[in-house]
Amino acid sequence: MPALPAQPSPLDADLAALPGLLDAARDHAAAFLAGLDERAVVPGRAAPEPLPLPRHGSGARAALAAFTERWAPGMSAAAGPRYLGFVTGGVTPAALVGDWLTGAYDQNPNSALDPAGQDLERETAGWLREMFGLSAAHEGAFVSGATMSNTVGLAVAREWLGERLGVCPSDDGAHALGPVRVLSGSPHSSVGKALSMLGLGRRSLVAVPTLPGREAVDPAALEAALRETSGPCVVVANAGTVNTVDFDDLRAVAALRERYDFWLHVDGAFGAFAALSPEHAHLVAGLDLADSVCVDLHKWLNVPYDSAVQFTRRRDLQARVFQNAAAYLGPLGDIPDLVHLTPENSHRMRALAAWFALHAYGSEGHREIVERCVARARDLGRAVEAAPRLRLLAPVRLNVVCLTLAEDPTAQRLAALADKAAPEVFLTPTTLDGTPALRAAFSNWRTTAEDTRRAAAALEAAAAAV
Repeated sequence: MPALPAQPSPLDADLAALPGLLDAARDHAAAFLAGLDERAVVPGRAAPEPLPLPRHGSGARAALAAFTERWAPGMSAAAGPRYLGFVTGGVTPAALVGDWLTGAYDQNPNSALDPAGQDLERETAGWLREMFGLSAAHEGAFVSGATMSNTVGLAVAREWLGERLGVCPSDDGAHALGPVRVLSGSPHSSVGKALSMLGLGRRSLVAVPTLPGREAVDPAALEAALRETSGPCVVVANAGTVNTVDFDDLRAVAALRERYDFWLHVDGAFGAFAALSPEHAHLVAGLDLADSVCVDLHKWLNVPYDSAVQFTRRRDLQARVFQNAAAYLGPLGDIPDLVHLTPENSHRMRALAAWFALHAYGSEGHREIVERCVARARDLGRAVEAAPRLRLLAPVRLNVVCLTLAEDPTAQRLAALADKAAPEVFLTPTTLDGTPALRAAFSNWRTTAEDTRRAAAALEAAAAAV
């Protein structure tokens, strides 16, 4: 009896059927995106029971069917117009195309031995530098998010401290620096995390008083703190705080370097996008004076997770920190390969989604997104002010609305309010000046005036029910 022909493996079968599989994935994604408007923003669905690891695979089409049945129903509408928690952008059509092609081309843009990916990243970083009003003295590199952008900036600052003190912390360790002071008014939590990873320690972070009723640092208090600091230090300034999108006076902070020796790092994770709007560009005046800058792109640029950029004036120090010596890599050289500039020895070509977005919509298209989001935040702010059971905790300075209950604003009641509103709108908790609160961050290009009306109605109804 003749032997039956061998069945192709699932992998070989998928390769032969690849165009159809990509069509199926496209159809699934298109259906998901088309349903964002009416999908529960956070479904609140229990996770399915875990399955054992498959021994014999069933192929990509069966995997897609299993995902659709088991996991897709619990996925939030994070890409949708009423997901106002954290600071989360959606994904513009061009950015989605770029991200899909990132997976297909599967580049590791880190080496001049295979240069196209890193050349594209450099061009994209140059476009972003121009968009944020930074000079050619700043050079940029892509990282995974604001936390890593702040970490890289502070790592370069650590090396600068060593330069000023005549030691080399990248070789000898952070202990060679002795005690370090990092001064900031309202630092993001990622700053403390970065200091922990860098060996400087969370206790090196010194809270500087802010202006009355503000999250912006008091320049006079900052000068007093600098006066009390012996030797060089680091100042972390904010271009857009988390709770109220408050901005430090960057020019006033930078001017203090005439009398005090410090590295100026600016955390502009989403506030840097104020530079795109003529009405708000004054908020980031002086950004170019920074020694390093953090900007998160999966926020207001509306590219997929994970994507951010960091800029610095001292690429030489950056390369000293992150240089990677291996026989298969080229020498450091005058223009370091990207492998020598960030913690990652390899990374996906995350710049491609940003390149597509910038090429497709330009600075004017992204200005429109910024101004649309600001308008929607103002709409919700007015609705909160008009709602008897809600209270606005801070002025709507840009794209965040910080609100609480008008009466008995306990953390438990705020959590219950957010939970009841979650099918229609998602907000995240915070505390402002000791008051438990919720914050709505508008950074999604899809959000309309009608979405804001629906969000306000859901919050009012939830406030009446808690």
